[in-house]
This record gives sequence, structure tokens and C-alpha cells, in this order.
Amino acid sequence: MSPMTKAVVANAYGGPEVLEVVDLDLRTPGPGDVLIDVKAAGTNPIDHKVYSGAFGTDPGKLPMPLGMEVSGVVAAISPGATGISGPLSVGDEVIAFRVKGGYAEQVLTSASNVVAKPANVPFEQAAGLMLVGATAVHLLETVHLVAGETLLIHGGAGGVGLSAVQLAVVRGATVIATASSRRHDVLTAFGATPVLYGSGLADRVRSLAPGGLDAVIDTVGTDEAISVSLELLSDQSRIATIAGFGKTDGTGIKLLGNGPGADPGTKIRDAARADLARFAGDGGLRVEIDRTYPLEQAAEAHRHLAGGHAAGKVILLP
Repeated sequence: MSPMTKAVVANAYGGPEVLEVVDLDLRTPGPGDVLIDVKAAGTNPIDHKVYSGAFGTDPGKLPMPLGMEVSGVVAAISPGATGISGPLSVGDEVIAFRVKGGYAEQVLTSASNVVAKPANVPFEQAAGLMLVGATAVHLLETVHLVAGETLLIHGGAGGVGLSAVQLAVVRGATVIATASSRRHDVLTAFGATPVLYGSGLADRVRSLAPGGLDAVIDTVGTDEAISVSLELLSDQSRIATIAGFGKTDGTGIKLLGNGPGADPGTKIRDAARADLARFAGDGGLRVEIDRTYPLEQAAEAHRHLAGGHAAGKVILLP
């Protein structure tokens, strides 16, 4: 008999108003599966995109379970279930990324998506670690950042940006990161030199990096981010964006992610999960939490997320 769980689903395509909490039948556990009692679930802009209709409106996918990343406790294990960091046991505290239906009290997923949660990392932080962290790793790997180099990050105070700042600092790079003035203190605390975006950005960056830039990553996709990147760095192969869709054709800028023409970097992102957990446990990678919401307020969480002013991750607590 399949287990059941309370879960958030989209019952139609549209805005946050289509979200509701239902009793959902989980699929029958198969070999290598793990059942997780969810303690926290990370929300991400991609979650809204999939039920907004941006990727199509197939009625066969409704009602649509949501949520790709969770932290929690192993409730049951099928034979042959070995996680990324080794064998799993009931009661283990874990992080799971690339799950389906993570906005729930329980989620069933392949053990190959599961990594041990460091004991000193709270569940709320752990639930927001993997998607932004794996994206940041993909960006840094794509621009081949190494110790001693100078990196510019457009949108350094967002979820992916803050992860990239910390991971670049761990690599031994000098980091300059754009943000609004209210977020400069956060960037400084994480080891970056903050710079205000807007008119005159290129000159401000030049004054902070008189020796020039070695690499640029863009998390915002604005016209300014693309044009300033090209102005400041002649080697376009060391510029990467996750947001500049429709703006990079013919520029040589690397386009990453799930959109048309982009490199999804699945292998790089999946391979990063064990390292991200280790970095978090060692204190070299911290997740900023903006707000938490109970599962029943998922629609409100998505409205806040869509407002674009979240200073960190928005987390659901079953």
C-alpha cells in the first residue's frame, strides 16, 4: 500500500492562488527509494515557473506536486538504498535535492538524491542549500575560477549570488559583487567587496579592480549586467549568466540553466551535492533565511518570493 501525505499541489496553471494543500498518495516505494519526514522545504522561482504555464500547460500534469529540495529525517528505506554520502538508516538527518513534491509532510525519492545533513546545520538552512549552491558551483566551474583571480558577481546578495560569493572566497578569489546599498553589509560579512549597481557601474568596478577582472557571473540578467560584463572583460568565454535569456546571442557569454539554449549542467550540479553539504558543515557556506511559512501558507510564500525582495531563502515548514 502506498503511503499518503499532506502536500501542496497546483490544481491549475496560474499564480499562487492555484496552490492548495491536499492529501496525496505517494507512489509505491521501489528499490533504492527513501521515505523522508520533511522538516523544511526550500522554495525557488523555478517552482512557480512550472505551474505558471511557462513550460507548457499539459493538463495531464495536474494536480502538480511542487518542491525540489528538502531537509528531514529518514522514515523508511527500501532495499538497496544508498545515499550520496553512504548507507542510510531510519532516523538519519538528511538533505534531498531533485525530489518531486517536496512541499509536503513526507516525500519519497531515490536514495541517489539524498546526502547526510551536517548535524550543526539547522533544517531550515539545509533545505535552502542545494539548488542555489549547485547553481553557484555550475557558474564558477563554467568560468574556470581559480585562486588569486578577481571575480565580478552581478546580483551578489540573492540566493545564488551569496552562495557564489562564499564558494569563490573558499577558492581563494577576490570577489566584487553588485547589490543595493541595503545589502552591502551582508556582502562584506561574507568576504566580498560590494558595489552599487546602476549608472556608472563599470567605472566603479574599474576603481575596485585596477588590475582588471578574470571572470564574471551574472544572476540577474539585466541589460546593464550583460553590457558591463562585455565592457569589462574581453574574454567572453569567462562570462556566464543564469538569467540573460535572449540577450547573449552572438556575445560568447555562456548561458546556463533550464531555459532554451542553456547548458543545464546536470552532472556538475549533481556532483556538487556532497561538497555543498561538507562546506556547510565546515562553516564555509551559510544559507541566509528571509522568511519561513507553514505549509498551509505556501501561496503566501510564493507571493513574497515573486515580489523580488526576499533577502535570502523562503522556506516552508510542514
